[in-house]
Amino acid sequence: MSSATSPTQTSPAEAGSPHTAATPLTLARCRTLVRPALVDAVGRLHPWPGEMAAFSLGWCGVGGTPDPGGSQGKGVRQALAVLGAEAVGASGETAVPGAVAVELVHVFSLLHDDIMDGDETRRQRETVWKAYGTGPAVLAGDALLAIALQTLSETPGALGGAAVRLLSGTLTRLVRGQAEDLLFADRPWTGPGAVRPDAYRSMAEDKTGALLGCAAGLGALLGGAPAGTVAALDRAGRHLGVAFQAVDDLLGIWGDPVRTGKPVHGDLRQRRKTYPVLAALASDGPPARELAALLASPLPLDEPTALRAATLADAAGGRAATLAEARRHLDAARACLRGVPLAPRTVREIEGLLDYLLHRNV
Repeated sequence: MSSATSPTQTSPAEAGSPHTAATPLTLARCRTLVRPALVDAVGRLHPWPGEMAAFSLGWCGVGGTPDPGGSQGKGVRQALAVLGAEAVGASGETAVPGAVAVELVHVFSLLHDDIMDGDETRRQRETVWKAYGTGPAVLAGDALLAIALQTLSETPGALGGAAVRLLSGTLTRLVRGQAEDLLFADRPWTGPGAVRPDAYRSMAEDKTGALLGCAAGLGALLGGAPAGTVAALDRAGRHLGVAFQAVDDLLGIWGDPVRTGKPVHGDLRQRRKTYPVLAALASDGPPARELAALLASPLPLDEPTALRAATLADAAGGRAATLAEARRHLDAARACLRGVPLAPRTVREIEGLLDYLLHRNV
C-alpha cells in the first residue's frame, strides 16, 4: 500500500460530509479575477528572481521553459480576499491588490520554509532552492515580499495605509509562528519540555492562520467594511488556518503521495512534531509510549519503522484527535462569519470553502 490508511478507515478526504460541489468553480473564478494583476506584479521583478517566482507559482519550468504540468495551487488566499470584499457588499475587484499581496507573501514564505526545513520537493517537483540554489531562492523570496508590500501600498484610495498595516502585523505573526516551529524540533518528545497540542495550535494559528485571516480581513477592509467586520473575518481565517494545518498534518502521515505530492510518511521520517503525533503522545497509553520510543531513537526511521509509527499514532488516537481539532476550528470560523452582517450568498461560498478544505485529498 502507498498509504497507511487501511480499507476500513476513512481518510481526511472521506470523513464527514462531502464538500460543496461549487467550491472549485468559486476558486477558479477568484483566480481568474486576480491572475492579471498577479502576473503584472511578478513581471515588475528583476528577470532572475522573477523567473524563480514564476517557477514557484507553477507558471514555468527551470530556466523559464514551458511547464504545462506545473501545479499552480488552488488559490485559497486569493479567494478569501475576493470573497471577503464580496461578503461586505463590495466588488471582488476591490480586493485584488490584497489578493495579490497575500499570494506573494504565501509564496515567499514557502520558498524560505523549504530552505529551513530542507524540503527538496513541493507539488511533485523540485523546490526553488533545490532547482536554483539556496542563495537565489532566498533572493526570490525577498523579492516577492518586497513587491507584495509595494503592490498593497499602491492601492487606490485612502485604505492603502490601513491595508499595509494589517499585512505588516501578519508578517510579524508569521515570523513568530515559524520561529516556534523551528524551536519545536529541538524539544523532547516526552517530559516537562515536550511540545503540547495547545502550543502547536498556537504556532499553527500564527504560521498558517495569520495569512488566511489577513486575506479575508484585507478583502473586507478594501471593501470598506467597519473594523468589527474586518476583525471577524480575520478571526474566521485564523480558525480556518488551524484547521487547514491539522488536515495538512493528517495528509503528511496518511495521505496518498500520488495525490499530495509528498513522500509517504514524510513527516514521520523527518520526525516533525505535527498535531497527530503530539495528540497521540499526549494520550500516554501503551501505543503512545512505543511511539515515543521509536521517535526518540537515534536510528533513522526506515519505511517499515515509519509505517509502524503511523499505526501507533492512529492507535493512540492521533488521527481522530486531529480531525476533531479541524472540525472544532471550522465550527469556530462559521461562528465568526455568522456574528456580523455579511452577504448570505458569499457566506455560503466561504462555508463551502471551509468544507472543501476539511475534506480535501490533494
